[in-house]
Amino acid sequence: MSDLKVRRVRFDLAGDDIPFNWHPQRPAFAMQCNVVSFFAPGFEKLIVASTREALPLIRDPEMVDEATDYIKQEGQHTAAHLAHLRALIRRWPGLKETMDEVTASYDRLLETKPLAWRLAYAAVVEATFTPYFRVFLDHDDKLFEPGDERVSSLFIWHFVEEMEHRSSALNVYDAVHDSYLYRLRTIAGVVKHMNEVLRIVGEGFRAHVPVGEGGEFAELIPAGVTLRSIAAVRRFNRTHDEYDTTYADVPLRDMIEMVVGLVRSQAPNHDPFYERLPAFAARWYRRYDEDPRAAARWYSIGVGEIAKRVPHDSSDAERVTSKA
Repeated sequence: MSDLKVRRVRFDLAGDDIPFNWHPQRPAFAMQCNVVSFFAPGFEKLIVASTREALPLIRDPEMVDEATDYIKQEGQHTAAHLAHLRALIRRWPGLKETMDEVTASYDRLLETKPLAWRLAYAAVVEATFTPYFRVFLDHDDKLFEPGDERVSSLFIWHFVEEMEHRSSALNVYDAVHDSYLYRLRTIAGVVKHMNEVLRIVGEGFRAHVPVGEGGEFAELIPAGVTLRSIAAVRRFNRTHDEYDTTYADVPLRDMIEMVVGLVRSQAPNHDPFYERLPAFAARWYRRYDEDPRAAARWYSIGVGEIAKRVPHDSSDAERVTSKA
């Protein structure tokens, strides 16, 4: 039986005042998360379609249950990020073109790449999420709480659920293809495609969001996973010292752990299940079970610092480390 839980959360994103830069003091972090919203519908469509195609090939009934709940969670993520995108498009209509371009890019993968490659793509990317998002959740008081709560609550929910199904993409891939060398060979293609999507999103933000409404922060979106792109972000930070850098006040050891984790995520025999998880995730699961409304307004419906002060018991640790 699957340990994954499908949560249907209604986020408060129907207004016309959802900001593009939803964390004014940390625009680089806000832009990172905005990029996730533009990636998510296409990427998760790839996951859902490919996993459904793979289900008849999976022989283990328990793995079928896990895969089924995994794509149900991804479907909920798609719906929530589309709500975020619709809110941005209401204010900046040209962003629909950007959204459509990203979706078309993923549709081309669905049309042209074999199933094993698409499952490997998902496994490669999802394996990076635990070390990457763990830093976000370990430091939610700096990275999420000061921002617009409607938007930050969406990303918190998504990143917490990524911890829950952290092994599912790899498990599906292994159940169908189970070749580390093949998965390793896909990494270059995955990076190339992600660079393409980053370019589409960065150009779209620059073209469609005016300076003064957040468009000036489009240059914080890297043009790809390259040293040149990292250098461009560093230049922005040096010339705009009125803003905190993305990870200001995050201890260096946590950043080193993230980088090591990202490299380790692609190693042979690596299983994300054994990654260290943020204590925040256990608090989030417990609070959601007590009051599901809190997921949509994390810092104002009785959670925030109150939940942080409540010690988590052994059942919390068990919940967050159970095999997903």
